[in-house]
Amino acid sequence: MAQTIVKGGNVSLTSLAPHVRRLRVVVAGSGGPDLDASCLLLAADGKVRSDDDFVFYNQPGSPDGSVRHAGKSGRDDALTVDLAGLAAGIETLAVAASTEGQPLDQVQGLQLRLHDGDSGTELIRFDVPPAATETALVLAELYRRRGEWKVRAVAQGWDSGLAGLATHFGITPAAYQPPAPPPPAHGPGVSTDKRIRLEKQLANQPAHVVDLVKKAGVSLEKQGMAEHRARVALCLDISASMKSLYKRGKIQQLCERALALAVQLDDDGQVDVFLFGEDAHDVGPLDLDRRVGYIEGLLRRHKLEGGTYYGRAMAMIRKHYFPDAAAGPRNSPRSDKLPVFVMFVTDGQTFDQDIARLQVTWSSYEPLFWQFMAIGQASRNVGLPAPGGKKKQSGWFFNRLVQPNFGFLEELDNMGGRFLDNANFFSVADPMLLPDDQLFDLLITEYPGWVRMARQRGLLPTL
Repeated sequence: MAQTIVKGGNVSLTSLAPHVRRLRVVVAGSGGPDLDASCLLLAADGKVRSDDDFVFYNQPGSPDGSVRHAGKSGRDDALTVDLAGLAAGIETLAVAASTEGQPLDQVQGLQLRLHDGDSGTELIRFDVPPAATETALVLAELYRRRGEWKVRAVAQGWDSGLAGLATHFGITPAAYQPPAPPPPAHGPGVSTDKRIRLEKQLANQPAHVVDLVKKAGVSLEKQGMAEHRARVALCLDISASMKSLYKRGKIQQLCERALALAVQLDDDGQVDVFLFGEDAHDVGPLDLDRRVGYIEGLLRRHKLEGGTYYGRAMAMIRKHYFPDAAAGPRNSPRSDKLPVFVMFVTDGQTFDQDIARLQVTWSSYEPLFWQFMAIGQASRNVGLPAPGGKKKQSGWFFNRLVQPNFGFLEELDNMGGRFLDNANFFSVADPMLLPDDQLFDLLITEYPGWVRMARQRGLLPTL
């Protein structure tokens, strides 16, 4: 049962949960205006070291990544804190709640909860007493004293909102920018029907999600595909070697990017998610309302597995969209009204290469396109400097020896004997370092050409 604290009280987090290193901090209200959670990283003088030490919706991470804005889930807004990763000069974390100009006395059931970031167990709860005209409130402070972490319930507020709170702790006024109206997620050439659909789907989404969808739309428009429709699938490797990528949030970010592309391409705004490791799993659709914390929940239901089998996932995907073939052999064209675009993400080789080759070959008779994306430090990664463009680092030769071999994925991209070339491949060392617009451009580099060929060969309706 969670430890409850009252205004002015404090509790030793270290004594309460000595093994906890990561926290999920939730700001919640049962009714009234929407709440935004934020956090200020404070030095010994009670001020931020720089404007970068303010974590909120427009600046979602601290410089060292130890504090992150995790986003909303229903009426909850959350932050994640890695206590072990905090810089030595940070003495206090001030956790705040704010509204967009509406007094906090209109919020019912304002509450702060601290959870174990690994197990999800609720550790500390603060039921905040009713506020007055304040529009921003420091709810609590996490502070370290003599080697232990403590939590103090504060409930101190400002009528001037998040801007007033920020400047009180040393943020320069220019660094705080209140949220601007979300930009339209469509270009001038988009039809009225699609414009209305996007506006409805994105009406309650944060600005950064709208911006991500807009970037996906820009990439499609550059390829003349602003009005193109397709079903979108995301196939994720859950082999044990992917553990670090999941733990560090890189796969969550990829999910959000794939979802942004799906919002542009698919009328239902969903991406169908499949997993593969030792086995294959159809885990259902992901949509905008289930975006926040999606991977965290997924891994609670599906543990990482010991093997890597592409072919099993490919067969499952084919059967999902084209059940008449039951994922088996196909040697004549099979048409459909909508194509399927599959973003296939992995960090290594498969144990069933022969089956994977057959699945790609058989699916070439279907309106299905495989976009393979490999993650790992390889010699042909997207974004690497040209030969001679950068001095080789110490240990370079050893690093080359242990680099993953993505040759099989290149083979699937280039192999003959198919009805159509229905695959493309690229690799990245770190997907989080790849700008959104560059990723979207890469994802649809060869897809438009395949769509044209699929229409010519009878897999898709002609325009």
